[in-house]
Amino acid sequence: MKAIKSLLLQYAKPQRGVFFKTGPGDYAEHDQFMGVSVPNLRRIAKQFSTLGPEEIQVLIESPFNEERFLALIILVERYQTTKSLEIYEFYMKNLYHVNNWNLVDASAHLILGAHVFDKEKTILLDLAQSQVMWERRISIVSTWYFIRKNETDWTFKLAEMMLDDPHDLIHKACGWMLREAGKRNLLKLKDFLRQHGQKMPRTMLRYAIEKFPPEERKIYMQK
Repeated sequence: MKAIKSLLLQYAKPQRGVFFKTGPGDYAEHDQFMGVSVPNLRRIAKQFSTLGPEEIQVLIESPFNEERFLALIILVERYQTTKSLEIYEFYMKNLYHVNNWNLVDASAHLILGAHVFDKEKTILLDLAQSQVMWERRISIVSTWYFIRKNETDWTFKLAEMMLDDPHDLIHKACGWMLREAGKRNLLKLKDFLRQHGQKMPRTMLRYAIEKFPPEERKIYMQK
């Protein structure tokens, strides 16, 4: 672990991370940042890809965002290679520590989404109704794996459940996933917008229609 921390400090640039909202009451108030870039974190992850579960547990419990991110990169790479039930269970046991948007977006679809794609998916419904905002984001972002497999039903299902969600980070995630689903099935996205467009939070709508022609985007936003 000393070697990992030494490398992280070598790459650290404290001014990085300022684009996370860390003020009192903000979504990342709990988080600390060293200022290590994602490419450098991926380089370090390759060097320490054989870390044992005890060491990964230490990293994922770290107060520093980069150390948690490093643990998740290692878990994702290992899951993609092995499809291990143990890694999935480790991830789910540690969801409490997957608690910033960069951590969710780098791991949810590649571990949770990949694992449940051809299995029972009620865990996504449970997470979508969680009181923990990050678990709700994990639920919708997990469907990115499904979208890549041309399966969009769950994306629309969960996005509909989250239409009244109070948090902007959920609006962004749902809009993002709807946009990705629309790349695979544009008619289905437009049908969703006809049903729910007037009720959707504006951020969710704006993200969902980002790839539409300008005039069409304008019509949807005016509605």
